[in-house]
Amino acid sequence: MFDGSRELVEIIEDVARLGAQLIIQTAVEAEVTAFLGRACYERADGGQRSAGMRNGYQPPAAIKTTAGPVSVQRPKLRGTSEPFVSRLFGQGVTKSNALECLVIASFVRGLSVRDVEATLADALGVDGKVSKSEVSRICKAIGDELDAWSSWRLDDVSLDYLFLDGSYFKYHVGAAAEPVLAAWGIDTDGKPVFVGLAASGGGGSGDGWADFLTELGERGLACPLLVVSDGAAGLIDAVEPTMPAALRQRCLIHRCRNIVAKVPKHAQGHIKADYWKIFDVADDVEPGPDAVEPGPDDVEPGPDAVALVQKRIDAFAARWRDSYPAAVKCLLTDRDSLTVYLRFPREHWTRVRHSNFIERTFGETRRRVQVIGRLPGETSCLSLVWAVLDRASRGWRGFTMTAAGLRLLQDLRRQLLQPPAALRSPAGHAAEHDETVGAVA
Repeated sequence: MFDGSRELVEIIEDVARLGAQLIIQTAVEAEVTAFLGRACYERADGGQRSAGMRNGYQPPAAIKTTAGPVSVQRPKLRGTSEPFVSRLFGQGVTKSNALECLVIASFVRGLSVRDVEATLADALGVDGKVSKSEVSRICKAIGDELDAWSSWRLDDVSLDYLFLDGSYFKYHVGAAAEPVLAAWGIDTDGKPVFVGLAASGGGGSGDGWADFLTELGERGLACPLLVVSDGAAGLIDAVEPTMPAALRQRCLIHRCRNIVAKVPKHAQGHIKADYWKIFDVADDVEPGPDAVEPGPDDVEPGPDAVALVQKRIDAFAARWRDSYPAAVKCLLTDRDSLTVYLRFPREHWTRVRHSNFIERTFGETRRRVQVIGRLPGETSCLSLVWAVLDRASRGWRGFTMTAAGLRLLQDLRRQLLQPPAALRSPAGHAAEHDETVGAVA
């Protein structure tokens, strides 16, 4: 190989194939040794050694790997008390798991079945290509993975933040789009977790979301500290009874789109910029007459930050009420839910004030659907959406957890999820006690 007559890249590829061939062949020979209880040329002497002996090899067969097709000799035995079947090279095994993973990854990332076949033929040669029917069969493994993931217990998952969103997909040409609901979160260690996916038969209504969240609870998911979502009425109606202890943050990006849609195009840029200035708390400076101008980190999470932003909302409303009353009304509707994120650690603000954490991935899923052209039905749609989101979730960034942030989250956890038990008080003092507890909370 290294006589200088070939390119180094080609030589390395041949070495990779020879290495794969050597490993697989050695593994098969080791299986035979374990099956017979003795090495090659070693005689049987009773005990735990099996009857039978090696009797050459069957015609070689090719296993398709990511390094190309590899020829493997299949040992032939005679005189055994039971037939020998290799687990590594048993009946029907013609390709490696690595190649199957490559097929699935190519399919999920936007290649059609025909494209996958052609790409592998170009990369591995005619002998190493995978047919369209094989590609389709391999991709059915996605459905098996989805079934296993859907039954995964969530008892050990403890979330600080739960994000809820949905996207619409058409199953057939000309048919109405159907919603697919998704749930993902950030656990108490700051790590992202993809926890739920389901098709909504109720068209994204409250019943669909209620069933979805109820199922997550049945799988063991505990109530988070904060639920982040858009303002869909059905979604809100479903969150409040299923996760009553959680706070709710309305997605600022969705609300911005709602507001901008209610003003003329020539004014949309100004309104959008003014809207986002409301929530740029780090840039706010309101020093007293003798105070030194505060730095960007002087606004602490909690009631002061919430009050500051609510004051800015009032200023925005006063500025634009006469010109664009519909936009102002949209902002003031459910305004308290726009500032809930300010009660949480500052380092998390920019990522928990919207639910668009997954929207780009949903866009990739829709692109994948366009390549396919049509989805046969709900099962096919769910399998594809799950495969894209599952692989994308492996690259999601977690949240930074500082000491101060952890203390704040722990305080919120005690207030929301572990409230102090009501004290038994004499008649006539119960109302006063409840009033005091409410004031502290």
